[in-house]
Amino acid sequence: MSTAVRPRQPYLSQAEVGAWRGLLRAHSLLVKALDSELEKSHGLALSSFEVLVRLGQADGGRMRMCDLADSVLLSRSGLTRMVDRLARDGLVVRGICEHDARGAFAVITQAGQAVLGAAREAYLGGVRRHFLGSFTAPELATLGGFWDRLLENLTRSD
Repeated sequence: MSTAVRPRQPYLSQAEVGAWRGLLRAHSLLVKALDSELEKSHGLALSSFEVLVRLGQADGGRMRMCDLADSVLLSRSGLTRMVDRLARDGLVVRGICEHDARGAFAVITQAGQAVLGAAREAYLGGVRRHFLGSFTAPELATLGGFWDRLLENLTRSD
């Protein structure tokens, strides 16, 4: 199967429009549903949950702010505001980077670990219910291959 890009056309075909708009709409609805469920059950926005997940998985429960921003696809200023809110709630603290006076770490607290643990079940249930449950195991494997190819193409062009 060829992955070559077709010559530029002034408009998208119906299939292209369907694929593109479907991706955008599905992403938007999935994020909205997961965000709503996490907010109701744990008072935690999906984006805050993602920050806690990354910190919870990081060595020592800490990440440099710039690396954390990249991993959750937020601007540095957006992440700073989010970390400030999470710090006010006692879920993270800021740490100083000994090797770089300008660098800072976000560090998950025990309270953050507890909230993450409690929210994880709701999150995974939502992912299964709203997304994974729509596909068979072979379809998920195929879909995963499609995402891998897309991400490879996107990261190669950076």
